[in-house]
Order: sequence, then structure tokens, then C-alpha cells
Amino acid sequence: MRRLLTSCFALGYLPLAPGTWGSLPPVIVFILLCQSGASTLLISTVMAASVLTFSFICIKFAPAIIAATGKSDPREVVADEFAGQAVTLIPIGLVPSGQIWTTAVLGFLLFRLLDIIKPWPARKLEKLPKGWGILADDLMAGVYAAIILLVCLKVGVIEYLSSLEGNLPF
Repeated sequence: MRRLLTSCFALGYLPLAPGTWGSLPPVIVFILLCQSGASTLLISTVMAASVLTFSFICIKFAPAIIAATGKSDPREVVADEFAGQAVTLIPIGLVPSGQIWTTAVLGFLLFRLLDIIKPWPARKLEKLPKGWGILADDLMAGVYAAIILLVCLKVGVIEYLSSLEGNLPF
């Protein structure tokens, strides 16, 4: 059961960048909520509940996976990516219908990039013991991605990028 939960129902076992797979569910939920017309409060509440749930899973169960694998950050544990990606989307809430996909994709890309490069203090947070070290760097990446995404929304970058969608060759 621990492995099932920490791997986000086996997403952590998928090949090639399991963290990327673990980051997708909050983005999909965000898109579905926005497209269904859910309120900003509901979207933010669902994202916050996701952060709390998957943070708890990571802190509670990742130490057993660490012990079983002998790795300080086992690839199969992606509950941290799930939580970090949800952090990115908490402050965003409802976006105009023509900007939902652009916002979601940019939020996803920003989180993954920041999770990979681990700007200060994320890399230091990785050194925390047990599940805390696995989780904390992703939460920090989520905070950074949320800030950048909010700025992009406020200054019109999302609106501009959304306007380009119809002109793309794919």
C-alpha cells in the first residue's frame, strides 16, 4: 500500500522521468475544474487538499521506501511531485476559458524546470531527513513556479501565448 500511494498509483513506475508523470494529475484536475466552471475557491481548495494529502503520504510512507530501496530519493516516489505541482496551481484559481490550457501547460513546464534545476534553497532542502527531504525541494519549486505563473498572468504573458495557439502549425 505504501508503494502504491507514494508512487501515485504506479505513476512512479512509468519509464522516462517518473517525476513528470507524477506532476500530471494535478494539472489534469486543474484543467477539468476550470473547464467545468468551478469557482476559484473550489479550485484552490482542491489544490491545497492535494498538497496536504500527498505531502502527508510522502512524509509518512517515503521513509519505508527509502529503507527498502537504499536510495535517499527513490525514483518511484512521486507523491512529492504531485504535491509540488499542486502548490503551483493553488493561487491561480479560475482563468478565462481561452487561457486554461496555456496556464496549465506553462505551470506544468515551470514546475518541472524548477524541480529539475532546484534553485536556492531547494537543493539545500533536499538534504532534510527521510520524506521531508524528498518533499521540501518540490514544495519550494512549486512556490517559485506559482510566483512566476502569477506574474505571467498579471502582465499578460498567458493572454499573449493563448492568442498564438490558433497560429501554431500543430
